[in-house]
Amino acid sequence: MVVMVEERTWTQATEELVQHLQALIRCRTVNPPGNEIEAAKYLAQVLKAEGLEPMVLESAPGRGNVVVRLKGSGDAPPLLLLSHTDVVPVEPEHWTHDPFGGEVADGMVWGRGALDMKGIVAMQLMTVLLLHRHRVPLKRDVIFAATADEEAGGEYGIGYLVREYPDLVRAEVALSEFGGFNLDIYGRRFYLVQAGEKGICQFTLRARGAPGHGSTPHEDNAVVKLAHAVARLGKARLPYRRTRVAEAFIQGVASRLDGTARHLVNSLLHPTTATVVLRSNVLPPHFARLTYPMLHNTVTPTMLQAGQKVNLIPSVAEAVVDARILPGENQETLFTQVRAVIGSEYELEVYAYGDPLEQPLDTPMWQLLVERLEAHDPEARVVPFLLTGATDAKWLNKLNIPCYGFAPMRFPPNMNFRALVHGHDERIPISALAFGLPILYEVVATYAGQGG
Repeated sequence: MVVMVEERTWTQATEELVQHLQALIRCRTVNPPGNEIEAAKYLAQVLKAEGLEPMVLESAPGRGNVVVRLKGSGDAPPLLLLSHTDVVPVEPEHWTHDPFGGEVADGMVWGRGALDMKGIVAMQLMTVLLLHRHRVPLKRDVIFAATADEEAGGEYGIGYLVREYPDLVRAEVALSEFGGFNLDIYGRRFYLVQAGEKGICQFTLRARGAPGHGSTPHEDNAVVKLAHAVARLGKARLPYRRTRVAEAFIQGVASRLDGTARHLVNSLLHPTTATVVLRSNVLPPHFARLTYPMLHNTVTPTMLQAGQKVNLIPSVAEAVVDARILPGENQETLFTQVRAVIGSEYELEVYAYGDPLEQPLDTPMWQLLVERLEAHDPEARVVPFLLTGATDAKWLNKLNIPCYGFAPMRFPPNMNFRALVHGHDERIPISALAFGLPILYEVVATYAGQGG
């Protein structure tokens, strides 16, 4: 049974949500250094004022995490709402409004973190407050965790909680960033719900050669060798691989299209035709950019280091490479693909690795996410997608907690909100928050009100 609330309640709740979002944006939680304790204390104060009992846990001085549990009967395992309060740095001279002002202008809340992800923190907070105020009967505990350090890997945030306080966040399933947003493809509206994310393999690519004087060039130059390898990697298209989530995404999109558009999208299900279509620029550019990394491992050189003096040929040259791995693959398969591109003479040294994740699409939670979103926008279709970046879901995987990216929002068609995440003038439409809050509330109230 879906738990519903009167329309006027949502107007008031959205106004309150905006106030909480403004307050959170004004907490300067730029990571580094973090200082998430400021946001944690604010959230704890709000929760205590409602009669709840939040815990504020510092993983290090200033690195604050807040956790609160809305108790159910215990007939079924808990549901976790996970968010983070840290944000990336800003260049304020490029902003129209104060990035830490939380100003409302043009129907939007402006500020660093409005999208990633203090808007979602506020949405999850309001969901918990409404459940508590309405005394919704729950068979599952609902856990709200707003944590530190996601933008730098999560060690001081959910990673700390998973290591030191696993029972505080242990749950049957979790909802977090970043999914439930709309995307127009060939004039049809889709909502993309995150059902997995690519793994991370960040490594050093190292070339060695013979040192020498810069005035006497020779063929065993480490810098030249590295340049060749970087150029090849930069142009490389690694082998096609269709994962379960990518297949469901492509099939879901194609099922809503007709004629040539449907044929082109369906062609992405096959390696040969997918390669031709993705290289021929016949797909809408935003759709192609989204789809390509869901079907391939990617390798992106991002940093270079070589030499100490202009007239000295160095014996070593290095590049740092950010690689993202599809579910079902690992470091070994990635390096096999990389060596097929650059050859075997280079050293590859991993310094950061995280496994890819892929969540099931046949669970009661997934079915509920689809049902509620499509009920609020019957003209749209919900499809799963594979996030090419990384979130704190990787930490939950250590406790075997499946995590879906679900923060439903409907953005104006002309708003490229993904370009604003970590960008200048980050902002979120109040209408997007007003659209998503009732959906998130209905999902949480309904799921937590059901038995196992």
